[in-house]
This record gives sequence, C-alpha cells and structure tokens, in this order.
Amino acid sequence: MNLVLAENYEELSRIGAGIVSDLIAAKPDAVIVPATGNTPMGLYRLLGTEHERGTLDASRVRVFQLDEYLGVPPGDGRSLYGWMLRSFIEPLGIPGENVVSLPWQESEVAAGCAAYDRALEAAGGFDLALLGLGPNGHVGFNEPPSSPESPTRAVDLTEESITSSATYWGGRDTVPRRAVTAGMGSLLAARHIVLLASGEHKRDILQRALTGPMTPDVPASYLRLSPNFTLLADRAAWPGGETENVRRET
Repeated sequence: MNLVLAENYEELSRIGAGIVSDLIAAKPDAVIVPATGNTPMGLYRLLGTEHERGTLDASRVRVFQLDEYLGVPPGDGRSLYGWMLRSFIEPLGIPGENVVSLPWQESEVAAGCAAYDRALEAAGGFDLALLGLGPNGHVGFNEPPSSPESPTRAVDLTEESITSSATYWGGRDTVPRRAVTAGMGSLLAARHIVLLASGEHKRDILQRALTGPMTPDVPASYLRLSPNFTLLADRAAWPGGETENVRRET
C-alpha cells in the first residue's frame, strides 16, 4: 500500500487531481470508475478547471458508473448517475457515448449488471478505481458483508448507509433501501486503486480498514490485497502511525 498524507482537504484534492490528470495524459482512453459523495468533489472541480483551460483532454476517457440507488431515474436530481454527470463527466468534456451506466430499475438489475460486466470486460477492466470510504467500510455500495469476489449486483443498504445518506435525501424516510454497485471483484482487479479519506469522522473506520482483519464486515479492508492500492488521506482522517509513503505486505 502507498500512503499519501495531505495536510488538509485542499491539498488532498490537488494531489488527487494530479493523479487522475497524470493517468489521462499517460493513457488518454483510460477506463475510470469515479466515486460520488462529498470527498472527491474538490478534485473533480480542479479537473474541470484544467479542462476549461485546455490543459486536460479527457475526450477519450471511458467512464463506468460505480453505484446507484434503485428506483431513482437518471433525471431525478438525487440520482448518482446525475451527480456523476454534473460533477465529473460534463466538467471534463467526456462524451456521453463513453459512459457505461448501471441499471436503476429493480426489474432490469440482472440484465443490466450482466451488460455492465460485459462492457467492462470488453474495455479491458478498470485502469483507475477512485473510491470513497463509507461509514461502515463500504466502497461503492459493497455493503457489509461483502467478500472480495462480490459481483456487480443489487444490495440492501445498511442502517449506517441510510443514515449517512439522510442529509442528501432530506431525511431517513426518503432514502431508498436498495442500490446497485460495481462488485468488489471488479474494483480489486483495477490497475490502480485510490481510496480518498477526509475528515475526522472517517478516522475510526479508516483505522479498521487499514489495520484490522481483512473481513467482509469491512469491505474496504480488502483493498489491501491490491498491489496497486494508494490511500490518499488528510491529517484529520489519518489514524496515526507512519506518515510517509509505505508499502504494506498483506
């Protein structure tokens, strides 16, 4: 594992944007699965600024959706596809035909997940999985318990995820109870994995993911299996210990 420790959220965003822009420069048709949530928004804004300045050409980048609430159509303002569109795809000038979405209707889950996986296989897998850390250790919506072989699928949201989504949805009662997610198996096979963690409220779960047992009860703990896993955290989220780039054997 590589650890990159930022002083604050602004530096985390700047470093994260550099990682993504460097990857696109090296591989203009990179396959990226980007997280939504609050943490990556700063780095996405910086990437959008690069695109506006003409210093970042993402027109050949291929994007796969990470997760979605079931029953929420793309036109709904709370759709995660719409969030990804507004924060990442449109600001970077990525053509719509380069985007692979997840199904949002319960009746289409089986066929939609199979089509998603076929498209991912045809694309050669993820070059970059850019992930956030859920309050219970989920990545995407790979809720506990999730094994490292978990496929692209529908899941029941845990109480922790429902609570953490309540502000976004305007209250617990309106949060969907089911979602669909890219599987742990596909994410762990990514050629580069970057996990973003910001804020003191992430410290405890980050410590469990990094130093506790690798377990389905903390899906993010399996990221330590990847030889290409980078943790990008700010000091508020970092639980302590080593503060330089390290390689952890797992």
